[in-house]
Amino acid sequence: MSDVARHAGVSQRTVSNVVNNYVHVSPATRARVQASLDALGYRPNTAARRLRTGRTGTVTLAVPTFRERYFADLAEAVIAAAQRRGTTVLVETTGGRHEAELELLHGGGEILTDGLIMSAVALSRVDEGQAEDRKHPVVLVGDREPGSEIDHVGIKNREAAQAAVTHLLDTGRRRILLLGANNGPKRSYQLRRQGYQAALNKHGFEVDPNLLIDCGWTTAEAADAIARIISQRDLPDGIFAMNDSAALGAIRALVRAGIDVPGQVSVIGFDDIVESSLSTPTLSTVAPLLDDIASMALDLLEEQFGAEEPRVPQHRMAGYELRLRESTTL
Repeated sequence: MSDVARHAGVSQRTVSNVVNNYVHVSPATRARVQASLDALGYRPNTAARRLRTGRTGTVTLAVPTFRERYFADLAEAVIAAAQRRGTTVLVETTGGRHEAELELLHGGGEILTDGLIMSAVALSRVDEGQAEDRKHPVVLVGDREPGSEIDHVGIKNREAAQAAVTHLLDTGRRRILLLGANNGPKRSYQLRRQGYQAALNKHGFEVDPNLLIDCGWTTAEAADAIARIISQRDLPDGIFAMNDSAALGAIRALVRAGIDVPGQVSVIGFDDIVESSLSTPTLSTVAPLLDDIASMALDLLEEQFGAEEPRVPQHRMAGYELRLRESTTL
């Protein structure tokens, strides 16, 4: 590292800051140091770094399941962001079970790791408040109740859902069905339902209880729910599905019944899983910025590693993009 510092004409501390990806380095200095790193073939000595810091160089990512594509996409984003920092990711699935999430929260499971990023669906505020004895830094990803006592990275679910429904309204849709109401992770469906209602109210429409369809967030369950609606001859002209899997199920049922999408019914989902761009028609959707979620979560772990005194829990919100495709664009 001292050789790189001499080559770049900077201090060894500056080289360390660049190598460790600290933000307080000017772009010009970072570029000069990186050029020297490349020219001299510098590679960090991972084993020495771990001996010096007392860290393993690994973090654990815990998700409920990989049966929902969103969690596989989230895992890929976290692994890629961690690799850029020289960190290895261990992946656990909890099945959404309370006891499994609680064990990981308290550092159980005999997993040797520096920290935990967990997408928890069963933990309560009480669980979080009783986790002061946890063995390593923890960051929760997803929707949490206000006042969470653990660092957290969330998604702007309410605003994103409102943007999706507003898009349907702006394209002339008036009877918009909410598919998957009162199902899925509680905080997520509450916020997305609030966004649905806010969009309707802003355009002068009341929520029609008959258009709130309760079904699971899977392709099969959503397809069955829409097939029942088709059989009742009470079609909406727009569908906002709580996730992409449900939206793809809706499209399947509509296309099988000979109903044109989006000519007769527009469909928009949430998550932007890979399949959303491969379906026929391709699916319009809300895309949470997974790379931002991953980076924010890893940043919060780093802040906890370096904290010498108790910290105030941090709560950060990642953005989203509306990705419009064939299912809503005539």
